[in-house]
Amino acid sequence: MLGRAAEKGEVQTVVGPVSGDKLGIAMMHEHLLIDVCCYFHEPEGVRERAIAHQPVGLKNLSWIRRNYVTHLDNMRLNDEAMAIEEANEYKLAGGSTIVDVGNVGLARDPIGLQRIARATGLNIVMGCGYYVGLSHPSGMDKVSESAIEEEIVADILTGVGGTSVRSGIIGELGCSWPITPNEAKVLNAGARAQRRTGAAITIHTGRYKESPLQIAEILKSAGADMSRVIMGHLDREWPDFEILKRLAAMGCIIGFDTFGQETWNYPYAPLDRLTDWQKVDAIRILAAEGILNQIVVSHDVGFKHRLSNYGGSGYHHILTTVLPVMRRKGISEEDLQTLLIDTPRRLLQLV
Repeated sequence: MLGRAAEKGEVQTVVGPVSGDKLGIAMMHEHLLIDVCCYFHEPEGVRERAIAHQPVGLKNLSWIRRNYVTHLDNMRLNDEAMAIEEANEYKLAGGSTIVDVGNVGLARDPIGLQRIARATGLNIVMGCGYYVGLSHPSGMDKVSESAIEEEIVADILTGVGGTSVRSGIIGELGCSWPITPNEAKVLNAGARAQRRTGAAITIHTGRYKESPLQIAEILKSAGADMSRVIMGHLDREWPDFEILKRLAAMGCIIGFDTFGQETWNYPYAPLDRLTDWQKVDAIRILAAEGILNQIVVSHDVGFKHRLSNYGGSGYHHILTTVLPVMRRKGISEEDLQTLLIDTPRRLLQLV
């Protein structure tokens, strides 16, 4: 047993409550253990189908990087020993906290995350709720909003399933474009659960520029505390700054959480992915608008090809590679403290 749940001002990790001043540098949107095969697309060609069902290795890694949602093994992070190794690289780079936003639909593994936390000494905060409609369990149409609310509340206050391992953040609540009725139902339940638990909400936004505004209106109507809502993945493409300013005016947190995902072959065209350096420039523009304290950063590692063991940038990329660029481009140490420590602490502490 893990004892009591976190109280107001504390952070709920998978090994128990932690004081906010113990969080240190935090990545707010990651996956240490995940299965995202809900997005798998079977290739058409015979050769490509054969590759799609091979283990990830050097011989197929170049193909996988160009076709990463058409390779089954790439879409699963299920090796705890490797997760510990990768997380320790982040720790050695100065990181202290990882928010694993896996939930129903992403093969969340509370006991596995607990073992990783104990092996590394990192603070690991676990998500709850439901991912995108593609990953919903059968019969989701019949699940009531109040039942989803109660499930989220129980995950935070009591523990996930039959475990005593508690979630510390609501999400990533998955949204498609256009949003589905069940996804909207989950948003409403998440807002109601937030009022009862004091936890922040983190969102997987749909791949369309208007999606975050639509989600924000649903959450606002449901009574969510918008200053504790993270709109994720807003750095997929060069942002519409007017939309970001509207979200910020509502109180929302802007998630620049796909660092290290540079690719010229994004499967969800017509989006044009940003380089990491363009993301830094966008953060500088938002800082000039006075809303840097409403931004969080992360990598959203969720595929094998993103791990250091497979030649990817890993969970340490922001700390080892992006921070020097941020400093070179004029982002101050005070602003870096806000991005990496102060804003995450504010969001992860229960209120």
